[in-house]
Amino acid sequence: MAEQTQDKTNMITEGVIWKQLLIFFFPIMLGTFFQQLYNTADALIVGNFLGSRALAAVGGSTELLIQLVTGFFVGISSGAGVIISQYYGAGKSESMQKAIHTALLIALAGGVLFTAVGFFAAPRALMAMGMPEEILADASTYIRVYSMGMVPVLLYNMGAGILRAVGDSRTPMYLLIVCCILNVFMDLLFVAVFHWGVFGAALATALTQTASAVLVMAALFLTKNSYQVKWKTIRFSRRFFRTILWIGLPVGLQSMMYSLSNVILQSNINSFGTDTIAAWTVFSKIDGIFWMIQNSLGIAITTFVGQNFGAGKYDRVKKSVRIGLAMSLIICLTVCPLFFIFRRPLYGFFLDDARVIELGVYMMGWMVPTYITYAGIEVLSGTIRGTGETIHPLLITCGGICILRIIWISVMLPQFRDIRTIIFSYPISWLITTAMFLVYYRKGKWRRRMDR
Repeated sequence: MAEQTQDKTNMITEGVIWKQLLIFFFPIMLGTFFQQLYNTADALIVGNFLGSRALAAVGGSTELLIQLVTGFFVGISSGAGVIISQYYGAGKSESMQKAIHTALLIALAGGVLFTAVGFFAAPRALMAMGMPEEILADASTYIRVYSMGMVPVLLYNMGAGILRAVGDSRTPMYLLIVCCILNVFMDLLFVAVFHWGVFGAALATALTQTASAVLVMAALFLTKNSYQVKWKTIRFSRRFFRTILWIGLPVGLQSMMYSLSNVILQSNINSFGTDTIAAWTVFSKIDGIFWMIQNSLGIAITTFVGQNFGAGKYDRVKKSVRIGLAMSLIICLTVCPLFFIFRRPLYGFFLDDARVIELGVYMMGWMVPTYITYAGIEVLSGTIRGTGETIHPLLITCGGICILRIIWISVMLPQFRDIRTIIFSYPISWLITTAMFLVYYRKGKWRRRMDR
């Protein structure tokens, strides 16, 4: 029997492509901006109230380990998003409901697992990365408290992914704005007023993540649309579990490999001392603005392609790639000059340490002009993933970015011990990865499903 066709409220399979992409992209970008601000609040407040050592403790290796765990699961949730968007575009409401319920149960189980791993494994992992002894205790405290909020983190990311998959990019944006404001308030209260130090910053983040999870689940339970979640219908489906893993696991492994390569880079950065770690921590927060815009575009393209591919509208899929590449290039040409010109005052927002600021300005001066080499990666990989093909993006990213970057550091850094050697690993790997994605996009087997 045919499945019931769902509402068309959030469909992005009709209309002018560039307008539909922009309408969908901007809420994602604004929401991700507030998520970035949400994550940056700890660094801003810790840097200004507790100093560069505490700042190094909550950033650098600590942040990368958190990204390693959460990034893996966000990859899994993207697999769920692809499936849900395709079923939504095809009008298969029953299958979409089963996929949504299975995805939420995966998030709950994953959160419990990662809480245990983060709490017990954090100190040893930090020591293995060469974390300086003077900041190890604070870093361990931060990551352990943060880990206590892993269930809410994963539930929020899965819930927000479900909403975006059905074309609702505004609700996650509104939730992130509210939670960002709440996080800043709690950071100031716990760090500046109660003087709870790094523990207070981590606690503020964990509590805010809990609020975000409650809000996103409320949005899914209270909606009247076809993707409404109901307690009595929540069931685990082995079929959809396997399908979600088939698509999401390669993306999760890709994110994990990306993070592992950054962990290795961070271990080498740690060898330059606490000032360099602090400078790199601030740089990663500023740098995150560029990545959040590009990642938002990648999410928009993946969902747009997923819905249109599910609806069989392959011409719209192909046209969206050209438009997405143009948007990515415009982002680079806008953000890069601003970052380069204002890099010194940007650092001044985070701390008042002349040595750390000089190191950071030096880093940004070399890195920022190379951002343009990344312009095509998110759009091309997002397009391919939106059709349900995730294995080749995994192989291309792992080979072009992760493995190549590790080889570069292993070979070149002993010969040229300078922070620029680490920085140059980024544009070199981006250029090669972009070239590989272009070849696969034009020649890969995935196109046969649209060209037939």
